[in-house]
Amino acid sequence: MEISLKGKNALVGGSSKGIGEAIARQLAESGANVTIMARSETRLKKLTDEMDSSQGQKHQYLTVDFTNFDAYKAKISEFFSSNTVDILVNNTQGPEGGGALEKNVEDYQNAFDLLFKSVVFTTELALKHMQENKWGRIINIASISVKEPLNYLALSNTIRAAVVTWAKSLAYDVAKDGITVNSTLTGYFDTDRIAQLNSKKAEKLGISPSEVRSNMEEQVPVKRIGDPKEYGYLVTFLASDKAAFITGTNIPIDGGLLKSL
Repeated sequence: MEISLKGKNALVGGSSKGIGEAIARQLAESGANVTIMARSETRLKKLTDEMDSSQGQKHQYLTVDFTNFDAYKAKISEFFSSNTVDILVNNTQGPEGGGALEKNVEDYQNAFDLLFKSVVFTTELALKHMQENKWGRIINIASISVKEPLNYLALSNTIRAAVVTWAKSLAYDVAKDGITVNSTLTGYFDTDRIAQLNSKKAEKLGISPSEVRSNMEEQVPVKRIGDPKEYGYLVTFLASDKAAFITGTNIPIDGGLLKSL
């Protein structure tokens, strides 16, 4: 099966590294014009130059800080004043780890701005063109923790659950316009985020980060953690015409880690 996204414009959040970078690269390889956005202009510039443009695409980047919602709101509004998007990948960095007793109301508000408000606002801006064009793909990068909460990720568990339930409601409302809305539930992937969390967990447990990683790999039925490229394949499929009948879903990509249905 060949997937072509030629002529489609994609916007990918949190895409200077890790899962976001892998998604951006795969969308570009499949022919899309890709706009990447994150905080590090140096990384964004480098990735823009490296992304596949063999099908005549034009890629660009947008420097944004998801942790400052007001500044982000202004920057993304300016982008949409002169750009349209057919494929929107809602992805940001995760909030700080920690259990429920370690977090206060302000922490939850900050996480809400980071993970929920930015997603809803960006989607609202992207939808106008999608509805006029009768075609669109909205893909939210979430986590398996919305199904099986991880006690050391209280903020992420809570707010990402709100994102996927909002997405389910939105999917129903825009399906008639040829727009699909899906959420991917992230398991363990080989990223800087996992390395940082493992380092903190190792310190707390008094063991080495490599031992934490080994324990993590042992939990996954396929006995390894994921390659971000594999994530890019899934998102690219969901962004294509081949996935037109898939909407309102939460799709785990976790090597079989989830035990629940």
